[in-house]
Order: sequence, then C-alpha cells, then structure tokens
Amino acid sequence: MFLLNLFIAKMNNSICQSRTNMKTRIMYIEYKGEELTGDARICQVKFSKSMKSIHNDGKTFETLKGQGFKANFFDIETGEHYWISGCRKDGADRLYGERLPIYIDQDIQEEYWIKIRNLPGMVGTTIINGK
Repeated sequence: MFLLNLFIAKMNNSICQSRTNMKTRIMYIEYKGEELTGDARICQVKFSKSMKSIHNDGKTFETLKGQGFKANFFDIETGEHYWISGCRKDGADRLYGERLPIYIDQDIQEEYWIKIRNLPGMVGTTIINGK
C-alpha cells in the first residue's frame, strides 16, 4: 500500500491541471520518421480527458499500442511516428545516447532545469547537446 501511495503522489506531482481541464506534463518528444533518431524537444503536452491521446503544437498523438519500431505514438493526421516519454532526471532521453541536439521549449525550461533535472544553474539553457 505504501508503494502505491508513493506512486500516486509522484504522478500527482508530475501531472497538473491546466485551465482547459486537460492534464499537462513536461515530456520528451522525438520525431522518428523513417530513421532511428530525429529532431527532439522537451515540451509541455496536454492529455485528452480519456488519457488516450496527447496534444502538442497543434498535433494529436495516439499510442501505437506496442506495434511501433522504436516509436510509441503516431500523429493522427500524418501517420508519422514519434517517441514520447517522461523526461529522465539524468537527461539521457535519447534511446541510443546520441549527442544530437534536444531543444527545450522556452516556456517550460525553468521548471525542467529546476524540478526535473535539479540543475538550477542551467536555467536559461534551451538546447542540450547544442553547438
């Protein structure tokens, strides 16, 4: 019971209510296309009321239900594949650890660096692995 309560408390901390009554969370999104790696960003997403779809940047994503190759969601309009996951505390979000840029949306970068990564000195940084 203790572990269940701990899990629920952690989920409540990482998911909050937005003005539109949709749950939001800061997540890692990587476009897969036809490749194993692609453009990646850390941004805030909104979950549908049923929690079955994710909304971000005018796109709606639904789960591939385990049928994707190195991808777990698809864009319902284009069919393009994406990897969407919670942000890792160590910043190693890319599947193979590639040193490719990961862009952090300006509106969430402070929360990302302080609450998720516990690196307040990095506030203001909006590119990981950037040149």
